[in-house]
Amino acid sequence: MGISYAVAGVDNVAEEVAWVVGDQPIWKSEIEDAYQSMLYEKTPIDGDPYCVIPEQIAIEKLYLHQADMDTVEISESMVNQQVESQINYYISSLGSKEKVEQIFNKSLPALREGLREMWGNRSRVQQVQRNLTKDITSTPADVRRYFSKLPEDSVPYIPRQVEVQILTAAPAIPREEIDNVKARLRDYSDRITKGESDFSTLAILYSQDPGSSGRGGELGFMGRGQLVPEYAAVAFNLNDPKKVSKIVETEFGFHIIQLIEKRGDRVNTRHILLRPRVSEKDLSDAVVRLDSLRTDIVENNKFTFEEAVGYLSHDKDTRNNRGVMVNSESGNSRFQMSELPQEVAREVNKLQPGEISQAFIMKDPKTNHDIVALVKLTNRIEGHKANLSDDYQAIKNMYEQSRQKEILDEWLAKKIKDTYIRIEDGWRECDFKHTGWIKTK
Repeated sequence: MGISYAVAGVDNVAEEVAWVVGDQPIWKSEIEDAYQSMLYEKTPIDGDPYCVIPEQIAIEKLYLHQADMDTVEISESMVNQQVESQINYYISSLGSKEKVEQIFNKSLPALREGLREMWGNRSRVQQVQRNLTKDITSTPADVRRYFSKLPEDSVPYIPRQVEVQILTAAPAIPREEIDNVKARLRDYSDRITKGESDFSTLAILYSQDPGSSGRGGELGFMGRGQLVPEYAAVAFNLNDPKKVSKIVETEFGFHIIQLIEKRGDRVNTRHILLRPRVSEKDLSDAVVRLDSLRTDIVENNKFTFEEAVGYLSHDKDTRNNRGVMVNSESGNSRFQMSELPQEVAREVNKLQPGEISQAFIMKDPKTNHDIVALVKLTNRIEGHKANLSDDYQAIKNMYEQSRQKEILDEWLAKKIKDTYIRIEDGWRECDFKHTGWIKTK
C-alpha cells in the first residue's frame, strides 16, 4: 500500500507514507501513535480512525505551514509545563514511570520529546486560529438575527441554574495541633536526613496532598506562577537534592520540600503536606455562632446577609463581592447544580429564592480545610430552552463560535485547494470531513 520513504530510526527500517501535504509526509507510524494515544485517553473518534486521524494531522500541517509564514512564536515554558503535567498524569494513573514506558513503548525522555512536539504544534495552531478570528465582533442585532434563524432543534436546552451567596467562618486551629503537625514533619525530616527513610516513601504514607502523594510527593516541573508564593520562595532556593527544606506554611497547611531537579525557570520538587485539623468542638461552636447570626438576619432583622458577609466572612474571594459566588468556568454568577461544591448544592436544594440555609460544615474548595458556612439562594432559573432575555450571553457565545467556524472553514478550504496534497492508495476510500483533499484533473 503506497510508497515508502527511508527514515532514520530503529534498524533504519523503511517507513510507509500515507499522505503527503505540501512537502510534508504523514507516516503510517505517526497515525498509529496518534491512534494509540487517543485510545488510552478515551478520546472519541467520529468515524474510521484511519480516515479521521490522517485528516486531522493534515489540517494541523496546513496550520503549521501558516505559522511558519507568520513566524508565530509560543511560550516554551508554557509548553514544558503542559508536558510535565501530562507526564505526571500518566505516572499518577498508571502507578510508576516504568509502567508508563511499558504502555507507550517509549523511554520517558522519548515520550517527553514527543509530547513537547505535540503541545508545541497545538499551541502554534491555536495561535494561528486566534489570529484569523481575532477581529470577530458581535452586536445585539447580530445575535438576534443569528438566534432567529436557528432551527428549533438547534436551540440549546439550558439546565437548571442557581445564583448563590455564601458567608464562611474558618475556626482557629489550636496551637497544640499546629505544634503536633510541625513535630511530625521535623521527625520525617530527621529520618530522611539520617538515611533511615526515603522522602518519597514517607510522602506516599503520610502526605495529605491527594494530587501528589501517590507519586511520592512529586509535583513535576513548575514555574513560580504555578506555586503559592511561600512554597515557591523556598523551592526555588533549594540547591541540594539530598537536603530537606525547613517547614513551610501555606494556605494549604505545612510542608517539607525536597528538590528533584531545576531546569531554567522551572523546578521539580516533592513535598509532604500535613494539614492541621480544626477540633470538633470549635467546628460545633462555629455552627452555633452562624446559626445565631442567621437568626439575627432572618428573624430579628438586625442586619442583612450582605452586611454580615462584609463584616464577618472569612472568604476573601467573596467577602468584597457581597458574598456572590462566581463560576470560574463561565466567569458569571450562574451555576448548574453539578458545578457547586457538593455541600453547598445539598443546602441550596432545600431553599427557595431569598432563603438562607442553616449553618453547615464544608470543605474549603481551595485549601480542603474544614470551614462552616451559610448560603443564600439568590435566584433559581429552571431548566428551559434558551431565549434571548434569559440567556443572551450563552447565545452570543454560540454566535461568535459559529462565526469562528465559518472563517476557519473558509480559510481551510482555500488552503486545501492551493496546497499540493497526495493521498496514497489504501488511504483514499474515506468520507472526509472536508472536501478537496483528493485532487481531480
